[in-house]
Amino acid sequence: MSYPVAIARKNLFHDRVRFAITLVGISFSVVLILVQVGVYLGMMYNTSSIIEHTDADLWITARNNRNFDFSMPFPEHRENKARAVPGVAWTKKLILVWSLIKLEGGGSENVEVIGFDPESGIGGPWEMIQGKVRDVTFHRGVIVDESSVAKLGATKIGDYREVINKKIRIVGISRGARRITTAPVIFTSYRTAQELNPWIAGQTVFILVKAAPGVAPLDLRDRLARVMNLEDVYTKAQFIQATRHYWTFSTGMGIAFGFTILMGVVVGAVIVSQTIYSATIEHLREFGTLKALGAANQMVYGIILQQALISGILGFGIGLGINALVVRFYTNATGQVIIQPWQLFAGDFVITLITCVAASLISVHRAMQVDPMEVFRA
Repeated sequence: MSYPVAIARKNLFHDRVRFAITLVGISFSVVLILVQVGVYLGMMYNTSSIIEHTDADLWITARNNRNFDFSMPFPEHRENKARAVPGVAWTKKLILVWSLIKLEGGGSENVEVIGFDPESGIGGPWEMIQGKVRDVTFHRGVIVDESSVAKLGATKIGDYREVINKKIRIVGISRGARRITTAPVIFTSYRTAQELNPWIAGQTVFILVKAAPGVAPLDLRDRLARVMNLEDVYTKAQFIQATRHYWTFSTGMGIAFGFTILMGVVVGAVIVSQTIYSATIEHLREFGTLKALGAANQMVYGIILQQALISGILGFGIGLGINALVVRFYTNATGQVIIQPWQLFAGDFVITLITCVAASLISVHRAMQVDPMEVFRA
């Protein structure tokens, strides 16, 4: 059974230009799938990173709110009703508002202002590069995430900026709060956030709830939903899912990524099938010779399938190398995160092999139709 592998290998390397084209097509498909899925996963992480790093079991939002970034406010006194529900350990208010920050060189930039409780730090930055979380208690003190430097310019502790004609002082630099909106992110105290956006005075955007020990978050959600009948109540997992669902489907992002990934698979399949089919047609007389010598159909199947598998494995390996370069370039150029778990590589490898094998079936069908007497004809 060793010589069919050798025949398959010789058939592939016989025309090196054609084989190179096959590897390019497979590598292109591999890189497109890895990068597109990685970018999508990175964006989905950005949409929910603040939710994930906030130590709260439940999120109370305005009615019919579907995501974190564009939530409507509601009266902050509603927190009292939530706090009185049995099973609630504590509640905290959290604000997310959009505002305008003036740039040093002129002009302005939209900015996401997140107002949290500085005493507990809940809802605030989870990784500090410089400064401390509680420093936002200074008059109009703000913490700027390092991902905002690209748009806000170089920032350091002690710098002053202006938001809605009010001076703010940078008291810290955080890391990890990239947003899918690509807008700069600044953290500040709850009251300062209200001050920087007067129209939200007396209102909050979220009420964070922690379940008491021994109380199931799902049960507490049901109790809160009956009391907070003017708002929506989510568990942390539900709010993460709702936010990701909004960005995936309501914005059309998921369809765009899905179509691009599908095109990568199709392009790879077309190139592989065309190349292997051409190689099969070119060597029909050789297949006829094998059949005339008594070779079973399984042997011919094996040769063609081996060609497909060799192409798939080599193309995937080349694609991995290119993917590493693309990820490094994309991350450095955009500052955005690409998430590629091992499951993605395993899935892409399986998809690549299945695509190559499926594409080779056309060639198998054609090779089975060859007449063994073809070898004896002029």
